[in-house]
Amino acid sequence: MVTKKLKDMANILRRDVLKMTTAAGSGHPTSCLSAAEIMSVLFFNEMSYDIKNSFNQDNDEFILSKGHAAPILYSSLYRAGTIKTNLMSLRKLGSPLEGHPVPSLKWIKVATGSLGQGLSVGVGMALAAKLQKRKFMTYVLLGDSEVAEGSIYEAMELASHYKLDNLIAVVDINRLGQRGETMLGHNISAYKKRFEGFGWKTISVDGHNIKELIKALKQAKKSKKPIVILAKTLKGKGLSFLENKEGWHGKALDEKQLKNALKEIPNPSIPKIIIRKPKTIRIKKPNKGKLILTNYKPNEEKATREAYGDALANLAKSDSKIIAVDGEVSNSTFSQKLKKVRPKQFIEAYIAEQNMVGMALGLSIKGFNIFASTFAAFLSRAHDQIRMAALSKPNLTFCGSHAGISIGEDGPSQMGLEDIAIFRDLPDSIVFYPSDAVSAQKLTVLSSGLRGLKYIRTTRSKTPVLYKNNENFKIRDFKILKQSKSDKAVVIGAGITVHEALKAYEGLKKKKINIAVVDLYCIKPLDTRKLGNFIKKHGKRLIVAEDHYSEGGLGEMLAETFIGSGIKMKHLAVRETPHSGKKDELLRKYGIDFSAILRVVKNFR
Repeated sequence: MVTKKLKDMANILRRDVLKMTTAAGSGHPTSCLSAAEIMSVLFFNEMSYDIKNSFNQDNDEFILSKGHAAPILYSSLYRAGTIKTNLMSLRKLGSPLEGHPVPSLKWIKVATGSLGQGLSVGVGMALAAKLQKRKFMTYVLLGDSEVAEGSIYEAMELASHYKLDNLIAVVDINRLGQRGETMLGHNISAYKKRFEGFGWKTISVDGHNIKELIKALKQAKKSKKPIVILAKTLKGKGLSFLENKEGWHGKALDEKQLKNALKEIPNPSIPKIIIRKPKTIRIKKPNKGKLILTNYKPNEEKATREAYGDALANLAKSDSKIIAVDGEVSNSTFSQKLKKVRPKQFIEAYIAEQNMVGMALGLSIKGFNIFASTFAAFLSRAHDQIRMAALSKPNLTFCGSHAGISIGEDGPSQMGLEDIAIFRDLPDSIVFYPSDAVSAQKLTVLSSGLRGLKYIRTTRSKTPVLYKNNENFKIRDFKILKQSKSDKAVVIGAGITVHEALKAYEGLKKKKINIAVVDLYCIKPLDTRKLGNFIKKHGKRLIVAEDHYSEGGLGEMLAETFIGSGIKMKHLAVRETPHSGKKDELLRKYGIDFSAILRVVKNFR
């Protein structure tokens, strides 16, 4: 009886998908058809969830990593009674049923569709369940094409390392990718060897056999390892002119083809299926302690990366939802300071930055306040994961240390010189760049209370403390460190170049030339009107000095902002591939040190 109901539901899902994609005139129906039995068994027999509350913390979680199969996810949600949206609005402007899943629907927790990322998010959610002592399972549906992505294997190895027996992946092995056969085709034994090599339990099934799927999922829950169900399927299953045929990826049927297709797929009555509610786990709400910050002495030499670590440790002691994730460089990013005081609130991601970002996203979606850190240069490796995280409404802060040429002798491969551009271009992102220990600590604390995706850029070298411990830092603002009524120009720096600007100020003062110095600690968002008014009152000449490539950084941002404002601007930035060397040598060689600022001020007409 159960088998028949689930088979009927699979065919209902198939019919929905075909109608939806034809109405939209686009989509990926064949990729949905291969997964119909899998989705039917998962949503209508296996998973426990409260259909009236997508945010029930005990709901089983589902991630559609093969996001192009979004129509069958929308159909499953609709048929389960969780959403009322008209399925025929698929891909229409204003509809929450977008071409690939995004959290415009509350039942969709993360954006997917850039392949190879869902399993990492699943790792984060499964870890969250362990940390919260909850019993929910996390299910991730993967496409066989995306198993070629390296991030999948990063997720596999970490899931095995952390013994995530509450994580079940299902691979829809339908043989065909976008342009033809996948790397492994239907070689199930090859998939089996790969996953088992990473320490996963594997179960192979006919992905169109309801009984086998039910049995496999039941067996999976008994495993002490993460589990992958290798489901052999056929792309376009159910239609004679589509099934296992090449050339149909991402193509919707026209009206005539749809009419013929619906004749081939059974049209059963909608079966009555009751979705199991999850068992409620009562968890005592943790008390928040008093936040006690580290005090720094005036002019004390302290790296901002170390102050970031101080702040993390202080935050973690006051709030158990603060979690640090690090890419095996915690002794350099100083997130290890949190680990020393609250080891259970630290997760080692190892050298796997793409998985680190996806995992951090999964943790954040399940209610944790995540701080993920590595060298700024290495975050560029995970730009796509960061981009997708920005679409997923996270509560997630990234910290990139060792930014810019000021790191010195390690050379250009280690110098984060494009990171500001990477984070600036993300929708609704927040970008901070502290210049001293006080600002680093305060901006880290500020980030902990802001929703969304945030970035903190920290410096390797020690810098003197500029601010008093009671100094207040706000989003959208900046600090005026020096000013007079006779300023020739305004010099804006951030991070290391703030200190170079202050050295230039002292040198120019001896020559009786006054400049204003601004610390642009909040790069995005920025109160540009307030900043523009200040510049106009102080000479209408602007010099921007930054330890970043010229493209996408502070200078380019401000040049665009002040076009047509009457403000003249000079931009000092790194404009060529840098070399190894001492910090001061490099700042001088690439024209962003105090001497470069001095020259520009003197010659500014």
